[in-house]
Amino acid sequence: MLIASAILCQIALNLARPLISYKVLALGGDSVTVGLTSASYAILPVAVALWLGRVTDRRASLKGIVIVGTILLAAGPFLLSAAPSLLLVGIASAVLGIGHLCFTIAGQSAIARFVPLGQMDAAFGWFTAAFSLGQLLGPLIAGLSMGSAAGVPAGSRLSDANTALMLAGAISVLAIPVAFGASAKKPAHEHKASAASTKAAPASTASLLGIPTVKTNMVASLALLATTDIIVAFLPLLGEEKGVAPAGVGVLLAIRAAASISSRLLLPVLLARWSRTGLVTSSLAGAGITLAFLPWVFENPVLAGTSLAIGGFFLGLGQPITMTLISQAVPPASRGAALALRLLGNRLGQVALPAAAGLLAAPVGPAGALWMSSIVLCAACIRPPRK
Repeated sequence: MLIASAILCQIALNLARPLISYKVLALGGDSVTVGLTSASYAILPVAVALWLGRVTDRRASLKGIVIVGTILLAAGPFLLSAAPSLLLVGIASAVLGIGHLCFTIAGQSAIARFVPLGQMDAAFGWFTAAFSLGQLLGPLIAGLSMGSAAGVPAGSRLSDANTALMLAGAISVLAIPVAFGASAKKPAHEHKASAASTKAAPASTASLLGIPTVKTNMVASLALLATTDIIVAFLPLLGEEKGVAPAGVGVLLAIRAAASISSRLLLPVLLARWSRTGLVTSSLAGAGITLAFLPWVFENPVLAGTSLAIGGFFLGLGQPITMTLISQAVPPASRGAALALRLLGNRLGQVALPAAAGLLAAPVGPAGALWMSSIVLCAACIRPPRK
C-alpha cells in the first residue's frame, strides 16, 4: 500500500512539475524565473527536514506523516492551477515540496526501521522505482495534456497547464485513501525485539556529518536528485527553444524515468557483481558524461531518447544505494535523522542548483543548465582518500 500510494503521489507530482515551467513562461517569466520557482519547491523543506527526521525516529507509527504528506501533495496542484501570479506559483510549488518531503521521509524511515539490512537495497530499490514510475507517467501525461503543437500562444498554454494541474490534483486525491491503508508501524513482536536499539540516544547532527560514508553519499545523492530536477524544469525550455512540442518533451522525460526504473529493479543483480560504492561512482560519472551531449542531439528524437535512456539508467542507479549506505553507517536509533539529513542535502541542492542553472541559462540558454549539471555530477565522483 505504501508503494501504491507512492506511485499515485509521484504521478501527480511529476505531472505538475513540468507544467510549472510552462505556466511560468505563460505568465511572462523567463529561464531565471523557472530556476527560482523550481528552487522554491525545496526552500521550506530545508527548514523542517531535520526536525521531521527526528520526529520519525520518535514515533512508533509513521502512517500519520505519510497521510499528511499525501494531503499536501493533493493540495499543491490545485493551488498551482488557481495561482494567478508568479509569486503564488512559487508559494504553491513550496507546498508541493513540503508534501513530498513528509511522504518521502516517512516512507524511507519505515523501510530503514523495519526491513532487515540484507534486504534493504531491494526495498529501497522498489520504493524509488515507484517514484520513477511516477516520473515516467507524470511527464508523459503532462506532455499529452499540453498538446503536440509548438509555438502556441501564451493564453492557450496557460489554460492547458491549469487544466492539467487540476488532473494532477485529482490523482493525488486518489492516493489519500490508499495512504490510510499503508502499514507504517512495526509489529509488536519486532518492536519488543528492537526496543534496546530504538531507546538508545540518537546521534547528534554533527556526529552524523562526521561519518565519512554519510558525507560522501549526501553529496552523491544531492547531485543526482538536483540533476533530475533540472532536467524536469529545463527540458521544456530546451524544447521551446529547439521547436520540440510539449508532447515530445513528455515522451523524452518518460524515457528517462523508464530507464531509472530498470536500473532500480536490477539493483540485486548489479550488486551481486559490483560494490555499492563502485555503483554510486558509476552512476555519477555515467549520468554526467551522457547528459553533457544531450543539448547537441536534442532535435534528433532518436539520439535524444537514447541519451536520456542511458543518462536515466545511471541517474536512477545511485539514489537507493546511497540510502542503504547511510542507513548502515549510523546507529539504528538515528536512521530516520540520517535519512532526513540526506534529504536536507538534497533540498539544499534543489534550492541552489536550479537557481544557479536559471542564472546560467539566461545568457547561455537552457543547454547551460544541463552542462552545469554534468559538471556537478562529475565533481561528485571525486571521493576523499581513506585515512
